[in-house]
Amino acid sequence: MTTVDPVALAQELIRCPSVTPADAGALDLLERTLAEVGFSCSRLPFSAPGTPDVDNLYARLGTRGRNFCFAGHTDVVPPGDAAAWNRDPFSGAVADGLLHGRGAADMKGAVAAFVAAVARFVDRRGGDFGDSISLLITGDEEGPSINGTVKVLGWLRDRNEILDACLIGEPTNPRDLGDMIKIGRRGSLSGFVTVHGIQGHAAYPQLADNPVHRLLAALERLRAPLDDGNDHFQPSSLQVTSIDVGNPATNVIPAAARATFNIRFNDLHSSDSLETWIRGILDVAAPDRHDLTLQRTGEAFLTPPGALSDLLQNAVEKVTGRRPELSTSGGTSDARFLKDHCPVVEFGLVGRTMHKVDECVSVESVRHLTDIYEAVLDGYFSR
Repeated sequence: MTTVDPVALAQELIRCPSVTPADAGALDLLERTLAEVGFSCSRLPFSAPGTPDVDNLYARLGTRGRNFCFAGHTDVVPPGDAAAWNRDPFSGAVADGLLHGRGAADMKGAVAAFVAAVARFVDRRGGDFGDSISLLITGDEEGPSINGTVKVLGWLRDRNEILDACLIGEPTNPRDLGDMIKIGRRGSLSGFVTVHGIQGHAAYPQLADNPVHRLLAALERLRAPLDDGNDHFQPSSLQVTSIDVGNPATNVIPAAARATFNIRFNDLHSSDSLETWIRGILDVAAPDRHDLTLQRTGEAFLTPPGALSDLLQNAVEKVTGRRPELSTSGGTSDARFLKDHCPVVEFGLVGRTMHKVDECVSVESVRHLTDIYEAVLDGYFSR
C-alpha cells in the first residue's frame, strides 16, 4: 500500500524549478512515486534540430484491457521578477489555506492529484484489476510543443499501444472548482505579413506607393466577422497584435509595412480554408507586393458530449455539488495532439492565477480534485 498526499506531492513538484525545457527533478520525483504505486515507467527524451532537448514520462499500470490516460505537464513558465512575488516562486509554501508557487495551478497541483487518485484506486482495487491506467507527462507543453506530447504519442503508436480515453488536468475553472470542463479547443493560426511599396516624399505621393495604406486596407477586411459561432463554439476572432513600419521620418513614405495577427477559430474553419481566405484578401489589397508567413498551432476540435463528459460531470457534481459547463473556450493545449488518438476532456484547478505573480490554489481544491479524479476512475472502470 502506497499513500500519496496530493498537497505534499504538489509542494515537492513546485520546488523543482522546471521552467521549460528544464526538468529540474520533477519527472524523477514522479517516476519514483509512480513506481512505488506499481507503475512501469518509461523516460522518453526527444530532440529536434533547432529546439531544446525535452524529457518526458510515460507510466502504465496494467498490460491489458482499456487504457485510461491522465495527461499533463510538469514544465512551467518563468516566474518573472522573483522580487515581485510575496514568496519564493518555487517554495511550494502552504499558508492561509493556499498552496503557493509557480505551477500550483498550471499544472503541478493537478499532476499531484492524478498520482494521489490512482494510488487510492489501486489501494482499493489492487494493481491487477483487468484494465490499465497510464500517465503521459511532458516537459514541453509551455514551450514549442515539438519534443513533448506529440512525440510520446508517436512512440506509443510505434509500439501499438492504444489510449482509450484521456483526461488532461489543465486549469479549466474560471472561478471555482466545478465551473467548467473543456470538451474541445479552438484552432490557432498566426500570420506575419509584409506589404511592399515604393519609398518617396510625403509631398509627392504620386511618385511613391504607400504600403501602409495597402496594409491597413487588408487588415480592415481581415477584421470582418468570420462567423457567428455555433452550439459548441464562440465566434471566431482575428486580432491584430502588431503593426510595424519602423519609420522615424514624418515626411517619408516608407518602403514596407508589417503586421502580425492571430486567429482563434472554431470548427467552421480549418487552417487551410483560412489561408485561402487570407491570401485572397492580400491578393486584392497588394497584388504581387506582399509576403505572408503563417504559423499553425492547432486545428479546432470537439469531443462531442457523451459518455466521457457525462462521467466527468457526474464526478465533479458528486464532489463539489456543481454540474460544470461544457466549454471550448480558452487557448490551445496538448489536447490538440491527443484528440487524434482517443476521446479527450480537460478538467483541473482554478486558473485565475496561472502564469501570474503569486500563482496559488486552495489546498482544499487540490484535495477535492483528487476526489474527482478517483471518482472518474471508479466510474470508468465500473462500466
